[in-house]
Amino acid sequence: MRLKISHTTRYDYRDPVPYGLQQVRLRPDTSATQTVSRWTVAIDGGREEVAFRDQHQNLVDLISVDPDARTVSIRCEGDVETRDSAGVFGPHAGFTPLWYFLRETALTRPGAGIAALIKPLVKAKHEPIEQLHVLSKAITAVMPYSTQGTHSATTAEESLGAGSGVCQDHAQVFIAAARELGYPARYVSGYLMMDDRVDQEASHAWAEAHIEGLGWVGFDVSNCIAPDERYVRIATGLDYREAAPVSGVVFGGGTESMIVSLQVQQ
Repeated sequence: MRLKISHTTRYDYRDPVPYGLQQVRLRPDTSATQTVSRWTVAIDGGREEVAFRDQHQNLVDLISVDPDARTVSIRCEGDVETRDSAGVFGPHAGFTPLWYFLRETALTRPGAGIAALIKPLVKAKHEPIEQLHVLSKAITAVMPYSTQGTHSATTAEESLGAGSGVCQDHAQVFIAAARELGYPARYVSGYLMMDDRVDQEASHAWAEAHIEGLGWVGFDVSNCIAPDERYVRIATGLDYREAAPVSGVVFGGGTESMIVSLQVQQ
């Protein structure tokens, strides 16, 4: 499937910004499940200082904010050819060892909630792929999708305790639980073409677990499906923070507001 994507993120500041530096992870890369035929990133109110690959092999642009800018806009546009692999991304690659993806982070640190969630799965005798699908369904059952009550700094335990969350929360709960079950797991940020609309509310996120013999396998807990040809992957990491589309620091500027415009269409 050929997908056309247009994504603009605009930051407005009440006061001029004397200094700002942002890591932008908004460049998809050609991989086993997608081929990037065209992609551009344009910046207003800032400039690219350097482009590099991080420890997860994500394509990253380091952006500096123009001195005294009040508005910074990042516009991405391109075409990506995607392939349906039933959620299987494939073998692990790169310099980061698999055991690294068993490591907990501040956002994915397990507690009593994660322990209670996986207790029935520990007792049941499931094959790995079945066990992880059961886990995905269990998360959806106890914390349905809701945009109320969580934010970018909400931990897996906090969102599980709240009983609802968005795709970021679902992915991080899955990751925390999968690691407790012994599976290396990681966070994936990207895009999803919704069947009933061109204008999307936001970018998307899902989780991947590494299964012996299959490699990395994706689980979109929020939609109860495996990623298919409607998905475009952008970045991976141990949690949201390592795969966030934009992260960094801004000094001054006063109150910040953000507007996101995203279109994904075939």
